[in-house]
Amino acid sequence: MQLAFLLLAVVCAGLLIALGLTLRELYARKSREAGNDGAERVPEGWEKLDELLSMLLSLQERGVSHSGAVSREEFGAAVLDSALSLMRCTRGTVMLWDDKDGVLKITAAKGPGAERAKAMSFKPDEGVAGKAFASATTIFIEDPSNDPRYVKSDHDTAEPFISIPLLVKSKPIGVLNLHATGDHEPFSDYNAKFLNILAGEAAVMMHNLDLFERLETFYLEMVKTLARAVDSKDHYTHEHSDRASSKARKLAGDMGLSEQQTRYVEYAALLHDIGKIGIDEAILLKPGKLTPEEYEEMKKHPMIGHDILAPVKFLGPVAQMVLYHQEWFDGRGYPEGLKGEEIPLGSRIVAVIDAWDAMTSDRPYRKALPREIAVGELKKGAGTQFDPTVVEHFLKLEDLGWTGKKSEPAHKH
Repeated sequence: MQLAFLLLAVVCAGLLIALGLTLRELYARKSREAGNDGAERVPEGWEKLDELLSMLLSLQERGVSHSGAVSREEFGAAVLDSALSLMRCTRGTVMLWDDKDGVLKITAAKGPGAERAKAMSFKPDEGVAGKAFASATTIFIEDPSNDPRYVKSDHDTAEPFISIPLLVKSKPIGVLNLHATGDHEPFSDYNAKFLNILAGEAAVMMHNLDLFERLETFYLEMVKTLARAVDSKDHYTHEHSDRASSKARKLAGDMGLSEQQTRYVEYAALLHDIGKIGIDEAILLKPGKLTPEEYEEMKKHPMIGHDILAPVKFLGPVAQMVLYHQEWFDGRGYPEGLKGEEIPLGSRIVAVIDAWDAMTSDRPYRKALPREIAVGELKKGAGTQFDPTVVEHFLKLEDLGWTGKKSEPAHKH
């Protein structure tokens, strides 16, 4: 399914590029026919079509090349920017259907009152947008101030308004709304055709993003199941992955990472031991010290984990973090002996969380260490095994009980 989607996207992009090149050749031929004085211009419609094609190619690249890294909100904002630019407007919204709440929600807004507008939602057949969505037809209103279908806001200035449903196979998934700001008339029948083309292509791309997100969720849930299967092989490390991912999200956020990077770190913490599924159980559960040969076998688990995750595009950054989570800050780790900031920050975060969980959990060869000893070990390893900045943030959160409030010492009875 994912392969079919990507092949279709590549074909669509190829067709758009071919059409764009053909138009440019026609422009050049038209200019040559007009002579060097440039007295005749290429018709405005051709220029508008060329602009539209450039926008579609840009949206196509954003939706396909960044699948898994672009949210519906970000893509909706890109669609709105393109529509506003194409129609020379400055105010508009993109609304997407929310299955859970059964309403249209504004996911992108530009112009006066944009932030307040994002809190608005419409039921099907409510307001112009709701009626355009419910009927799957474009609605144009010349004078919103005298039209009872239009839901007014504090920032309305009665400019002409158009609402275009975003359709996939005749089924609406949202609505594109624009206000005719400025002195020109952007919503003539002629210009509306270009706007409908943009809306139609954007709807398909948005739908494909949703399909990719479902595939991403499905694969992630499948890999989570594998990670928990690895944990369940050893009752000493049961729920280790879930604990690690929860702390990773809070630690990454505390260190100021973006939401996307935080998600990657969270996934890496959840999946960092996935490669142990390829390690002999006798080695994993051995109660005593590993032999040199057994240790070399155990050292393969980051590479096995990387090989499991790397083929999935959206997990590429996660695969890198998993590969290097056993590297040491001073360069004495494995598999490549990376040092300092050569090691991905996500790997450095996972290394600290993994070590803490190992120290504070019962193991086949020893009981869990007391908290104060584990704290001392992290501090001792800062600058050698661990990134000292990560250790500092980790211990701060540990001291706060991972809740943002300083933990109270336990009372003795």
